[in-house]
Parts: sequence; C-alpha cells; structure tokens
Amino acid sequence: MPRIDMQRTDMQRIDSADVRGKRVLVRVDFNVPLSEGTVCDDTRIRAALPTINYLRAQGARIILMSHLGRPSGEGFEAEYSLAPVARVLSRLLGEEVALAPALVEPEEAAPALAGPEVAALVDGLGEGEVLLLENLRFDAREKSNSAEFAAELAELADLYVNDAFGAAHRAHASVEAITHFLPAYAGFLMDKEISTLTALLDEPKRPFVAILGGSKVSDKIKVLDALLEKVDSLLIGGGMCFTFLRVQGYEIGASLYQEEFEESARAVLKKARERGVQLLLPIDIVAAPYLAEDAPTRICSLDEMDTALLGLDIGPATCELYARAISKAQTVFWNGPMGVFELKPFEAGTRAVAKAVAGLQGATTVVGGGDSAAAVKAFGLEEKIGFISTGGGASMQLLEGTPLPGVEALKTN
Repeated sequence: MPRIDMQRTDMQRIDSADVRGKRVLVRVDFNVPLSEGTVCDDTRIRAALPTINYLRAQGARIILMSHLGRPSGEGFEAEYSLAPVARVLSRLLGEEVALAPALVEPEEAAPALAGPEVAALVDGLGEGEVLLLENLRFDAREKSNSAEFAAELAELADLYVNDAFGAAHRAHASVEAITHFLPAYAGFLMDKEISTLTALLDEPKRPFVAILGGSKVSDKIKVLDALLEKVDSLLIGGGMCFTFLRVQGYEIGASLYQEEFEESARAVLKKARERGVQLLLPIDIVAAPYLAEDAPTRICSLDEMDTALLGLDIGPATCELYARAISKAQTVFWNGPMGVFELKPFEAGTRAVAKAVAGLQGATTVVGGGDSAAAVKAFGLEEKIGFISTGGGASMQLLEGTPLPGVEALKTN
C-alpha cells in the first residue's frame, strides 16, 4: 500500500503569505445540514473561523466558496442556496456577510458564479471584509474539475486557500484545478486535519485502538487493511460486522451482508491473526424484525439469532467488552456508528463507545467525521473528544493511504 507523506512542510500555510489588501479566495466546507431553510449543525462553519478571522485581522479581502448538497448543476436551486449559511456566518463573525448571486443569463445554461456582477462585489470589498459565493455546484463544471471554471474563479482573486478538508478527496474545480491558476496555500483547519491524522499513523501512543463501524464492509475494507499495520486492537461494529460474523459461520438472520466481500473479510481476519492484532467482533446483537422506532427488540447471543431478524446494534455484553478494550488505550481512532443510533432502540452501542472514548484521561482521541461525529455531538460529548475531523470520507481516504487530490494539489503548487 502506498505511503503518503503529508507533513505540513509539504504545503505552504496561509500564515506564510502576505495577504494585506489581497483578494483571497478561500475554499471552505460549508456543506452543512439544513432543515426548512435553517442550518441544523454549524460545526463545519465554526471550524473555518480560525482561517477566516486570521485573514480578516491581516486585512485581506476574503471571498469564500463552498458547495452544499447535490444540486443538478443546471443553475440556481433555492433549496441548495448558501443563504442560510451566510446568515449563520454573519452572526458568528459579528458583521454582515454578503452572498453573491448565482445569476443565470437568458442565453446561458449555467449560473455566472464568477461573472462581472460578482467581480464588482469583490472589487467593492474593503480590507477584512467577507463575501460568500453561491453554491459552486450550481455550475456542473465544478464537479467535472473544469479548468475553464477554475480560471473564472481565479480571476476574482490574487491567491487561493484551501481550508476544506472535507472536500479534499474530490478532484473538483475549486479544489484541484484552481491551484493551477493561483498561488495556493493551506488554511489552518486543513493543516490541523492532516497533521493530526498523519500523527496517528506515524507516532501513535500505545496501545492504539481503532473502532470502525458503519453499514458496509466495502466502505471500510481499505482502511481496515491499512490500520492493521498500525493498531494494537481493532473493534468492529455496525452493519459491516455481519459479513465478518457470517464468514465465521454464525447465523446473521436478515442483517446487512455483502457476499462479494467475503474473501476480503477473511483476509482481514487472517492478517489480524498474523500480525497479533486483537480483532474484536460483537458477541451479542440487538435485533428486531424490522427497522422502526417502535420495533420489538431482542438481545441475541451469536448462537441465538433468528433467520427473520435484523441485527441493528451491538448488544450490552459487546458494549462492555468494547469499553474494556477502549479503557486501556492511549490512542483511539473511531469512525462509524455501532448501530442505527438515530433510532432510540438502537443507540446504546454507539452511545457506549462514545462514552468510553470520551472518558479516557490523557489519551489521544480522534473521531473521523461522518456519522460518528454526529453521534458524539448528539450525545453531548464533543467537548471530551480530542479531535473531531470535519471530513469522514477524506479522513478514511487519508488513513487508507490513497492520495487526496486537494492535498496533492497544494503540495505541488
């Protein structure tokens, strides 16, 4: 597996640049959850504040850009507008943040996200002032990594900053192509994400315990293989555990199962034995005949699983087993819930793991974004976790040893 050297010296950080009076185009990750036009979780917005406030204090003229959701790419769609984000950002910064329009001219099929009207707004920025561009994905050229679109964006600025670790695994115009048109720097969040996750691989305090959950083995097989090179213990939960249990001959009922990854699961089990890694799988399961808040639940040992039942969480004996393993750790990395934690009957496993990780004293604890980060926040434990990544997919790709296009672009700029 290729080894990625991602030391911060490979990239120029924004505090190495003279930005006073300069137009600075900053790629942030404001892909936040919305409900009825309101931001439900502002974690990613807050995570970008150190870079934004640094640039404000240095007298830069700041142009922020982000995507939000999955619009069609054929023009403005109100449900994906960044207007709710602009309101939250204005409150957090204590001053009005203007939202540039996504203009669609009669003859155009795509919005003029970086057209003359937007350029006029940029020209009107004073030192320390902030402008937010509309959703980049209103233009299909963003996802296609269009050099033409990147050049249009670059015309707005004197230099570029990538602070969107959560989008670093995407080769998109605002992430990769734009670095060919402007001097490019890493923001403080990008730098912190990379240095923290890289330290897990390079110099973990031991014992090093990794906890992986989520629904599918296919989503985690590469990172499982990579972590087996580094960890002392590996704990597996979530829907992905049932493929491992099935290849060991256990009845898994109607639980999620990926037959095409049987051999991959066997290879992981074999590698763990060969390397002396303690690999823990559930010893009991919270099961139900169907997935619903009011479903009747049953706790099953591995030899009691009924063929009609769905496994939807790890059981109480497994919670205790995993908590004991976690209690011995000096370094913990966790990505993926232990069950369908969004529903009360199936949250106990994820809650138990979250409490065990949060309760460690003096240990390095890292949560790798995504659903596990949402769970930690839902349980009110985020302040007790050492570091919570803003990028689930990006953190997985970094740890599995696959280059991140957004990071590679900064290193070669």
